[in-house]
Formats: sequence, structure tokens, C-alpha cells
Amino acid sequence: MIAKISHTASLYGPILYNHEKVREGTARIISTNRILSDMNNDPKSAMPKILLSFEPYLAANRRTKNPGLHISLNPAIDDHLTDEQFAALAKDYMEKMGYGDQPYLVYMHEDIDRRHIHIVSVCVNETGKKINDSHEYRRSMNACRELEIQYGLQQISNERQETDKLFLKKVEYEKGDVKRQVSNTLKSVSDYKFRTFGEYSALLSCFNIEAKHIKGKGIDGKPFNGIIYSATNDTGEVVSNPFKSSLFGKPVGYERLNKKMKRNEKELKEGKYTPLIRHKINAAMKATRDKEQFVALLKTDNIDAVFRTNDEGRIYGATFIDHNRKEVYNGSVLGKEFSANVFHKLFNEEDGQNPKPAENKEKSEQKSFQSFNPENPGSNIFGIFDLPLPEDGRDYDEEALLRQTRRKRKKRQRRI
Repeated sequence: MIAKISHTASLYGPILYNHEKVREGTARIISTNRILSDMNNDPKSAMPKILLSFEPYLAANRRTKNPGLHISLNPAIDDHLTDEQFAALAKDYMEKMGYGDQPYLVYMHEDIDRRHIHIVSVCVNETGKKINDSHEYRRSMNACRELEIQYGLQQISNERQETDKLFLKKVEYEKGDVKRQVSNTLKSVSDYKFRTFGEYSALLSCFNIEAKHIKGKGIDGKPFNGIIYSATNDTGEVVSNPFKSSLFGKPVGYERLNKKMKRNEKELKEGKYTPLIRHKINAAMKATRDKEQFVALLKTDNIDAVFRTNDEGRIYGATFIDHNRKEVYNGSVLGKEFSANVFHKLFNEEDGQNPKPAENKEKSEQKSFQSFNPENPGSNIFGIFDLPLPEDGRDYDEEALLRQTRRKRKKRQRRI
């Protein structure tokens, strides 16, 4: 079980957040302690009584800067507790942390597949004195381990891995709250190693997120670089309005990502990490000439293969994501035998001789400049470009094919 604790200057924010979930029908109050509420889950009628319950504690406080307390308790995905067990779990946790006599509410959240609870309380007592929170993180970890045993929950030895397991999954537009879903996924892939923006984009595409690098000039004439993120469906079609990277924090913005890619490129050259998936990819190549079967075979080893194709169905890019080691590689980085051209021949030539007819794609991954259309949230007002790549971090096969395609188009235009 993972516990997340935050201290807030105001209680209004956490209570409003949870009651908005109640209003939307994705949360409900399952228990309270020392609260003047009838627990009827009607946000309008419950809110004044709840705030009144905390008023004496907040009024008595004079020194504590952040008297509000907001806690979420998240059992493992495979743990299944009833409402009564969740309420008891919250009570035992609050007692172990020294908040057992405080007023608090327990909200059951069901807005994602994993049921979890939020607890809203105050960390000052009736006299306004702050309740001791020294070594809070360590005590919380110990409380979670004890409660895992008490309630027969899965014991989590690696909190980071469990957090990734909770949030590292495809964005589902139909479930709503797309911004939160995208944010959770971006945080969960933060420790993957990638060296180019193409590798980063391929990684996010596995989780139904499209990333685009935009650059241009602002109103003041100054050049700018940025990244926007959008949710997609399983076929890669954009289904949401774009979100600016600033909404998710600097780590997923242009500057920080560019620095990270250069650092990863340097570490790869220095041998601080090295790809260990060549033999698995090679084995899958020998096992089948069918692209779908090839992708499925690698998935059994927790490896994703992402291929980029043009309008004519030609493969011009291949990227492999090793989720076990959290590493992303363009095929050309792994070796010439894993370049895009090799895979195009593998999947489109029978016995290496007779080419298969190319499949037309409804949507090219190389999009031209277009203006923003409110009815087409996938469009935007900026030109689309890749981030500048580190030295030797380019996919030469991809670039050569794109140059060849441009030359052919120019020839056709001259004939016309």
C-alpha cells in the first residue's frame, strides 16, 4: 500500500476537490470521525457542515502555516477491499500516525480502475497545537507495512515500481479527466532513457499520448520552442485538445527534455548503459515475417516495437522500447540489421524476392502545416518540427528515405 501525504494552507481546496468527485459520481464518503455530516453524499448540503466541523481547530491555530491534511491510501492493484474494510483501514492508519482523535472524512474514489481512498483532516488539535509529524515519511512507511500484514494486502517492496504499475497505462479518453491521465503517465515514464525526440514520441505512443515539438516566433517577435501533448485512441488518432507542457511541469518541457536527451546520449557513448534486447528482436525476426506477429512476440518479453510509415505504407522508422530496463532505442542505434529499411523488406517481401503490395495508410505520421480548427482538436497553429538531436543521435535511414520521397514529389510536380 502506498500513502501520499500533503499539508495545505487551506482545507477548502482538498474538500472541494473530493466533493467535485462526489458530484461527478466517481467518489463518495464512506466514513467520518468527529464530523457534523449526515454522509448523504450531497455536496451542497454536506459542505457547510464539514467546514463547520474543522472551524474550531483552524480558529485556534495561530502558528502552523499548513494546517490542512490530505492523505491518499492506495493498495496494490490486485488488492480488493470492501467499503467497511477501507473505512477500518483509514481509522487504523490515522491512529498509527497520531491523528486518531482528529476530525476527518474518508472518501472512496472510483474514477480509475483501482479503488482507493482520500482522507481530509487537520494537523492541529483543538487547542491549536500542531500534532507531531517528525519522521512522518518513515512512520507512514512503517504503518503501511504493518497494515499490509493486518489486512492481508500485498506487501510493496519497491514503491516506485508500484507507482509505475498504478499509473503507467494507456490514456483512455472515454474515462474523462484526460489531463490527469496524461500527467500521471508523463511522470511514470520520467526515468526512461531516450536520446531523441522520435524515441520519446514512440515511447508515449504506447500509452495513447502524442507529443509534438513546436517552434516559431511569439507576438514580441522572439523565437520560442515548446511541446504540446494530446490524447489519442488505439489507432494513434488524436482525440483531445492539446495540452501545453507547462501544465505538467518543467521536466516534460522542451529545455529539460533536450538536456536529458543529450545526457542519455553521452552515457550511452560512455557505456554507462547498453542495449540488451538485440537477441530478442533478432529471434522475433527469424520467427515471423508478419509485422503484427512480430510485435506480439516482442510484447511477451515486455518490449514494444513502434514502426513509422509514410502515405505509401513504407516503413521509414523503427523504435524499440525495453520496459524491463526502461530504455528506448531507434533501430539504427541497435545496428544496421535493425534499421527501418531491413524491417520494410522483412514485412513486405516474401522470401526476400517478391514485394508485397504496400498498404495505404489513412493518416501519414508526417503532418504538414495546418491552422487550428476547434472541430479538429488534433490540429494546431504551429509548424511541427523535431527537437534538435544530440550529435550522432540521428536516424540516418529515416532521413535518407525522407529526402528520397521529397525528390520524387518534386519530379512529379515538375511533370505536371
